[in-house]
Amino acid sequence: MKERLKIKQIHQWPLYKGRPLTICGPCSAESEEQVMETARQLANLNRVDIFRAGIWKPRTRPNAFEGVGREGLKWLRDVKRETGLPTATEVANSGHVNDALKFGVDVLWIGARTSANPFAMQEIADALSGVEVTVLVKNPVNPELNLWIGAIERIARAGITQIGAIHRGISTYEHTAYRNQPKWLLPIELRRAIPDIPLICDPSHIAGARKYLLEISQKAMDLNYDGLMIESHNNPEVALSDKEQQVTPAQLLELLDKLVLREQESNNSAFLDVLGELRSQIDLFDDQLLELLEQRMYVAETIGKYKKENNITILQSSRWEEIITKAVRKGESKGLSEEFISQMFKAVHQESINHQNRIMNS
Repeated sequence: MKERLKIKQIHQWPLYKGRPLTICGPCSAESEEQVMETARQLANLNRVDIFRAGIWKPRTRPNAFEGVGREGLKWLRDVKRETGLPTATEVANSGHVNDALKFGVDVLWIGARTSANPFAMQEIADALSGVEVTVLVKNPVNPELNLWIGAIERIARAGITQIGAIHRGISTYEHTAYRNQPKWLLPIELRRAIPDIPLICDPSHIAGARKYLLEISQKAMDLNYDGLMIESHNNPEVALSDKEQQVTPAQLLELLDKLVLREQESNNSAFLDVLGELRSQIDLFDDQLLELLEQRMYVAETIGKYKKENNITILQSSRWEEIITKAVRKGESKGLSEEFISQMFKAVHQESINHQNRIMNS
């Protein structure tokens, strides 16, 4: 039987004041002056719910700035005392958890590298047992839904009920406009698996550049995310980490003012009638797609029989390259993105291979 996690909906969180929940502050706590000045400016906006700053920074290369460590927790404590803003920081092991809790940090988030490691997640979960604190879990660096679910389950089993998921995009070798590919389907599937899980978008790490923050934030709101985690620095140009994706508090306010918040549901009968008709059309097209795919697989199986009779391998690389190139070109002419066409046809091709493999080895 599927486990039902005891997770509070976000409107039950004491820290939640309305959508979107905003978690903002510098990528890294660099100095007491930088932290306090940024916090004061953010507090004066009256639009920020939680002040965030990285104390320990898991960096890919050892010579990069790895955070100020425990000293920075004193600054977060002072931010809370002076501004009244709750505070948040990243933790990657039990020592981080214990130190952060001693200094009264309200929200702990678990980064993408850590959430991909079940051993680290269990260590953190054990340190959180019996504690009342809000914990946010970022998606793992690789697009593995079960890893993300597993990380959340470990925290929930420790007795934490205020748990949220942070979507920060997926690291890939492919060159894209964004630093990390959004892979919007992944958090959608997470919410299908854990319906009550609050979803927070991290546009800063998806974008990697200030110019994309608004469009990513708006997309998250249009997909009914509960909150945003956006990096804000009092002087981004001199930031010691990720300066290209941080905004000043003034720029943050401008971004938040531009966001359009839409309703999830409507009581307008005319709208609901039209929507119902359009959804019926979608259902019809979906049925037709499935029938076409069934027919395509029948032809693929027939091809598999001929290959078997003539002792020919399943995979024909040149033929596959021809199919994908032609499909991308046709798709673009019909307003379909290269990414969508590539992913769809790769999935169809893999299923065709599976069908032919069964024929070959029957």
